[in-house]
Amino acid sequence: MKIKNDKKFCPLCEAKKLINKTKISQVTSRGYDNGAALTPPMGWSSWNLFRHRISETLIKEIIDAMADSGLKEAGYTYVNIDDCWQASERDEKGRLQCDKVNFPSGIKALSKYANDKGVKLGIYSSNGTYTCEDYPASLRNERIDAETFASWGIEYFKYDFCHNVPIPSLAPRVIAVSFAKEQSGEIFARFTSSEVALKGLARIVKDEKVETKQYIDGIDGGAGSFSVEVEAEKAGEYILHIDIAKDSRKEKFLMAKVNGKEEYHIYCVSRKNWTPEGKLQTSVYLDEGVNTVVFSNPVGSKMDSAAIQYKLMGRELKRATKLYAEENGCEEKPIIFSICEWGFNQPWKWGMEAGNLWRTTPDIQANWPSIMALYEHTVRLYKYSAPGAWNDPDMLEVGNGNLTFEENRAHFSLWCMLNAPLILGNDIRKFILADGTIDKENKVYQILTSKAMISINQDPLGVQCRRIKTGLVDVLVKPLKGSKVAVCVLNKSGKQNGTRIDLNALTNLGYVNLLRKDGYKVYDVWEEKYSENTTEIFAAPGKHGVKVYIVE
Repeated sequence: MKIKNDKKFCPLCEAKKLINKTKISQVTSRGYDNGAALTPPMGWSSWNLFRHRISETLIKEIIDAMADSGLKEAGYTYVNIDDCWQASERDEKGRLQCDKVNFPSGIKALSKYANDKGVKLGIYSSNGTYTCEDYPASLRNERIDAETFASWGIEYFKYDFCHNVPIPSLAPRVIAVSFAKEQSGEIFARFTSSEVALKGLARIVKDEKVETKQYIDGIDGGAGSFSVEVEAEKAGEYILHIDIAKDSRKEKFLMAKVNGKEEYHIYCVSRKNWTPEGKLQTSVYLDEGVNTVVFSNPVGSKMDSAAIQYKLMGRELKRATKLYAEENGCEEKPIIFSICEWGFNQPWKWGMEAGNLWRTTPDIQANWPSIMALYEHTVRLYKYSAPGAWNDPDMLEVGNGNLTFEENRAHFSLWCMLNAPLILGNDIRKFILADGTIDKENKVYQILTSKAMISINQDPLGVQCRRIKTGLVDVLVKPLKGSKVAVCVLNKSGKQNGTRIDLNALTNLGYVNLLRKDGYKVYDVWEEKYSENTTEIFAAPGKHGVKVYIVE
């Protein structure tokens, strides 16, 4: 291998790293494919109303209310425990454990209680060293935590972003890579810097301090990579041994990708340079025959870092549920993976590969300006939404705060049109009267159980609405199965406003499958009435109100 550059400073490398810091390279169109959330998930979360004031007793009461109130029959099946369920430290085996005072029976028992009621349990952690409320979290504990959740029977997992530590964009300077047998430690393949294939800005640098007199550099921040072809006698686990040249006291990161599939994350801690060389080791799985192993540090920006971290947890969740089912001879229970990094790292560009849904925004508040802000951002992201992969403008605040009846109804309608997950945040115990019957006259209950609105959200086409008109009044159009469309008219202003919609014009929209007719059948969702042979809709919602129609 010809030495491409013997200088330690590379101006082109530095320029590319600066450019990479402003963009995301972890863009994908590949689906997560865990078989879950093929329609937007529906359920309840503890955070919006109860925050840290949670307990086993409360969660059981919520499970009971969901099962007994008719919410389960309406489609709400997940009860998600948010932050503050944890003990302040892991157990002796390094596993997360619950607060033994507030959850004395344990999470596994609570999961069984939910399942016995026809409900599924969800749990929470953070992609950081601690959760948002400063309890043990899952960063660099992804495998053990995923296995723990699978063993508890968890079926929904919200992964927050507090106390996150970004992956460093620097890569170690690699002298050589070797592969050894797991049992004996016998090295059967070794590649020095002159025996690898370089790509991008990867280069060989001379260094008299190290044994081979040279090492590989230029793979920082997605600038380059190098690869080797290693032949294994049989499929299985092998030791990957990497010799490195010490050069700084900063933490570094190296990714080894085997056959374009399995990724192995290797961290190089900050080091004292008492000796010029160091080593890194991890276990990797090789197929029988020739394997291609690519080494790089693809982290050019904090956005790349977040994407890589969330993808790792997503893979571990799928691995854990499959492993648990195989070891226990039971049916696999996939875990819906809810990515919650607040939309800071453009998760709509990479979330489809990482999980089932991703937060597009910061946290919601129970007021109209907050709801409008989240709606305005998410409505623009329609092209990223698809079955099993949903934009998430955060949980519902219907029934919380001082939202008016019209605002509650508009909030729910917009989330249904956006294909957003319908995760309730109110006290659903209030839907059960003292005599044990359902309070079907409760206005919030009526909103949340609207069959027509839920059918729009759960439509199997899984197509998010698009906005065809905006201003004081917005018009949203969402294709539905069976050559139907949902039309939502939103009045954002503080007084009544109206607009006219030519239904024939809707057939000209390229993403709509509505058939052109002389007259259309129109169902007014909230008024629950039909109009026949209609060619035009005039809608005039009140202050912060909506009108929603199904047209066929």
